[in-house]
Amino acid sequence: MVYCWELQQFVNCRILRNHTIIKEDLWVRSGKVIDPEKVFFDEKQKSSMKIDCKNAIIAPGFIDLQINGGFGVDFSYDSQTEYAINRVAKHLLPHGVTSFCPTLVTSPKETYQRVIPKIPKRRGGKEGAGILGIHLEGPFINPAKKGAHPENLIKDFDCGMETVKDIYGDLKNAAIITLAPEKTQSEKIIQELTELGITVAVGHSIASLSIGEKAVQSGASLITHLFNAMLPFHHRDPGLVGLLASNKLPQEKTMYYGIISDGVHTHPAALRIAYRTNPEGLILVTDAISAMGLEHGKHQIGQLAIEIRDKRAYIADTDTLCGSIAAMDECVRIFRKETGCSTVYALEAASLHPAKCLGLEKEKGTLRCGADADFLMLDDDLNVLSTWISGECVYKKPLQ
Repeated sequence: MVYCWELQQFVNCRILRNHTIIKEDLWVRSGKVIDPEKVFFDEKQKSSMKIDCKNAIIAPGFIDLQINGGFGVDFSYDSQTEYAINRVAKHLLPHGVTSFCPTLVTSPKETYQRVIPKIPKRRGGKEGAGILGIHLEGPFINPAKKGAHPENLIKDFDCGMETVKDIYGDLKNAAIITLAPEKTQSEKIIQELTELGITVAVGHSIASLSIGEKAVQSGASLITHLFNAMLPFHHRDPGLVGLLASNKLPQEKTMYYGIISDGVHTHPAALRIAYRTNPEGLILVTDAISAMGLEHGKHQIGQLAIEIRDKRAYIADTDTLCGSIAAMDECVRIFRKETGCSTVYALEAASLHPAKCLGLEKEKGTLRCGADADFLMLDDDLNVLSTWISGECVYKKPLQ
């Protein structure tokens, strides 16, 4: 237990700060990263606790904006919502995830209204990673790109925002909503959701580039799992993929996009194309399902049965991919290897970029002074050695 008044000094470490890794101590008090100069000169204090990091890299904690479940539970399907959330939150700590957005796939209205109120935003700690809000992926998507979403539950915006509220109920726990921008009334819906402080993502869609551009002009700022569940890139109309290089978006706006670098969903060449085209907006997501952390066999995602074969997740008895079973730390390692990007970039794509997408970059995804002391210690191969939330060690890798 770390008491709020204790001044922690992390020594013998390399810190990821201001887009570079520097040899410097990290100072923490009351769960926040602090400026040691003010402590020395203004308060004339010394640290009450020194932690030897043994030359580890200290990086901001990972943030997963799209995770459907894991470790045997599914957020859209499991009837014991609190148990499911707590189980996943706890098991994410060894993988360096300190905050996440539990994701609900297309579900019955009754499921949304039962589950959404049971997943409030909360801080992380020894009990598990923090919750930044729910990612509602559907049901306002295109059936032609439904992926693992049940077609009979897909909806249109029949009565505009009234339909949205009727399906979801209370939206106070929502952080992200994925929708298909080609649906009638979508521009108005996007604008209204954005005004509520919800990040709108486009995905599971057959939208053209021009439709995607109108969605972004209306307030959309994220693409859900780029390349997956959307039209393939075409040189005459690149579809939603073209948003990465569009010159018709608001100048000050960064187009963020999730990408699954699990070695299955996105070819290494596609990873490199996205990275080189729009590096600022790239966000690593797992899109993990209930089978993450489990053995081969049959499991559940939303309303559908799925099975794991050859380290891949498919809708049961088909060859349709339906989510990843790779954890975030593995995605970071794969991404660095396949793109040849720097260690700094790979780590920031799983921390700073998702924080900026949600407008949380002052508190999360950074180790600047004043930020939450949510961080990891990693070796040079990017294996997680320990995970810390609010300056407290919540996971430590067992000694071999």
